[in-house]
Amino acid sequence: MFDAARAALAVAEAPVEAEVARTHSGLMSAFARYLVRPGLVSPEIGRTFAQAQHIRLVADYKGEPVSGAEAARVVEWAAAFIDALVKIS
Repeated sequence: MFDAARAALAVAEAPVEAEVARTHSGLMSAFARYLVRPGLVSPEIGRTFAQAQHIRLVADYKGEPVSGAEAARVVEWAAAFIDALVKIS
């Protein structure tokens, strides 16, 4: 989802500095500012992006396992995320 979000910001010609888009938190802020707030992407897509990021942080940094159901939900979110971003171009 990270790379897709970066690509969507580029397609939307959002004025995001390269340093900002390199971090997950910077990218998420730019995504909300330039894609969600102006209405190019729905708030629901923005929320699922944030929720997927939270699950990634828990799995990567806290070492907590992700259940199969959670993983399946994130895959569904990712598919909806990509579908929404394709409509920007």
